[in-house]
Amino acid sequence: MSAPRPISEDDLQAYVDEALPPTRRQEVEAYLAAHPEEARRIRGYVGDRAALRAALSAIAEEPIPPELGLRAMIEARRARQAYWRPAIAAAAVLAIGGLAGWTARGVVAPPLNGVGALSREAADNYRVYASDVHRPVEIDSTQKADLVRWVSNRLRSPVAVPDLQAAGYRFIGGRLVTTPHGPAAMFIYDGADGLRLAVMVRPMQLEKNVAMTEREDADLGGVSWATDGVGYSLVAPRSPQALHPLADEVRRQIRGSF
Repeated sequence: MSAPRPISEDDLQAYVDEALPPTRRQEVEAYLAAHPEEARRIRGYVGDRAALRAALSAIAEEPIPPELGLRAMIEARRARQAYWRPAIAAAAVLAIGGLAGWTARGVVAPPLNGVGALSREAADNYRVYASDVHRPVEIDSTQKADLVRWVSNRLRSPVAVPDLQAAGYRFIGGRLVTTPHGPAAMFIYDGADGLRLAVMVRPMQLEKNVAMTEREDADLGGVSWATDGVGYSLVAPRSPQALHPLADEVRRQIRGSF
């Protein structure tokens, strides 16, 4: 008979999310019974989860918006594929030209890792959520403490919400978003000029300490960087140069928070 598998942090998080099979759940419960400090920590997470479920229960019971239905999602995917086919074909033609082909490849292909990927993910999520007039956030600014605790637990890293009120941006709330590199937190602000700004935060697998990098993505500008294994990307429909002072302020506040 093989020895029981050690209890990992992934097992504990799955226990909190009620995602373990019965046998593994019993093993985790036995582990927690033998480790009171871990049990207290996990009870805190379970309490946070219950509080968030209660706070969001009204939203969960609402019907799925038409734009998130299966048919709409399939049509959106086909539209994206149709958009990219000409670009991919152009890159293939240019690749025949040797050096010119490599240049085109860098332009067409989105970044896969590091701060470049973080910038692209922030822009993509901004377009999905910040543009939503009715429900851009999951948890609003009145529940800021709950939001910070929730996203810090999910990202397994302490997270702070920057205060940009002095710069003309009012914090309205935040949410968890998905990326190819795991979950990320997105904090959204309303600007005095009517434009929205977002700050996205996620752990970095690569490029864990990177200086600020400016990037333009169609109609959006952004400034991204990484510090001590955590990446940050500030994005809004403004030029990267105009956003850079705001990014400096976000970095200054985060450095003073931990």
